[in-house]
Amino acid sequence: MQILKYGLLSLGALIMVLPFADMFIGALRGPSDVFANPPRYLPAEPQWGVYARVFRDLPMGTWFANSIIVTGIITVLQVSTSTMAGYALAKYDFTGRASIFRLVVGAQMFPFFLFIIPIFFILRFAPLMGGNDVAGQGGSGLLGTYTALCLPFAVTWYGVFLMRQFFMAIPDDLLEAARLDGASEYRIFRSIMLPLVKPAIATLTLFSFVYHWNEFIWTMTVTRTAPDLQTLPVGIYLLQGAFEDLDQKALQQAALAISILPVIVVFLALQRLFVGSDFASGVK
Repeated sequence: MQILKYGLLSLGALIMVLPFADMFIGALRGPSDVFANPPRYLPAEPQWGVYARVFRDLPMGTWFANSIIVTGIITVLQVSTSTMAGYALAKYDFTGRASIFRLVVGAQMFPFFLFIIPIFFILRFAPLMGGNDVAGQGGSGLLGTYTALCLPFAVTWYGVFLMRQFFMAIPDDLLEAARLDGASEYRIFRSIMLPLVKPAIATLTLFSFVYHWNEFIWTMTVTRTAPDLQTLPVGIYLLQGAFEDLDQKALQQAALAISILPVIVVFLALQRLFVGSDFASGVK
């Protein structure tokens, strides 16, 4: 039975790893490997230099830095705002709390791309920004800046809902006991509540990082007039129309392979927090 279990797990792991392996190996194939008959999976003469050429022939460093900056800022903003808003909705009784929670739940039905045009014009005509006057005319507003790339994603409705549900599972008795001991509200939030919801924070961090690392539509819209702010997904997408021969296709595939490395690193760094909750062991 154990052999069958581990065999199935190994097969599942192989299926999951195979697409990533094919991406890395595919970039190493030369023209002779592509047109080989019979076809061969492993290249006879791996083109190891293609990964160095990615940084030499393409502005990969700029794309990589922009992706790190934008994704990092958005992830920090979303985790911070979602954690604070979720805690307030779960543990504080105030007028309008139920209505705000209904708004949070209902807002998740509307995808972001529905709001791209109004958000674009709000940033474009922001008063006194980017050369604009008080009426929002004369300049480009916030377009072509990191602010335009990050600000629309500062709050995520899903994140607020997720954190609220985790905070709801924590007994109010813990908060009351801390208050009786003289702990401030900030101390309760920082020292008691946050450690108990580490798995939720790790989950939200991973979801936010992966989504915005691969986000394309908004970044493409904002950086059309600011190529220096293009991220990896936009830069690699623009290569599709620029290169047609097999050598350049290998270059594009190598860029794709490199672009997924940060996602793998973040997942491996956070995976241990998915195993269990500190809160569950604490209650026992």
